[in-house]
Amino acid sequence: MKLSTRSRYSVRILLELARNTGTQPVQVSEISRRQKIPPKYVEQLIRTLKSSRLILSSRGPKGGYTLAKPAKEISLGDIVRIFEGQADLVECVDSPDKCDMAGTCPVRAAWTQANAALFEKLDAISINDLVCTSPNAVVV
Repeated sequence: MKLSTRSRYSVRILLELARNTGTQPVQVSEISRRQKIPPKYVEQLIRTLKSSRLILSSRGPKGGYTLAKPAKEISLGDIVRIFEGQADLVECVDSPDKCDMAGTCPVRAAWTQANAALFEKLDAISINDLVCTSPNAVVV
């Protein structure tokens, strides 16, 4: 599986907000500058993150964006599911009707286990874990 820039950049946006928890909201221009993501793209991703209830917005001259919940409660798995869906490694894992051999295929179980292991690992890594690992780094 190859993650889209939407997933990768959204993680960077959430990291930026997590680093600023407890301070004033972060504006799009600051997120864009610090993370080297075009402002229009930040705005587009923020809309999805806001509708997914991961971030909050505030208006006014000191307005901007903050996390909607603690960084330790937002996992990489959450973000990947928002932007990629369940993202199965092969189509037959979630849609066995797409393959004539799904019922008898000895490899399908291996793909299912691998997919589950991937999301188990992504679910175990929180935004907070990443902030604590490297508080000032620009994440790629």
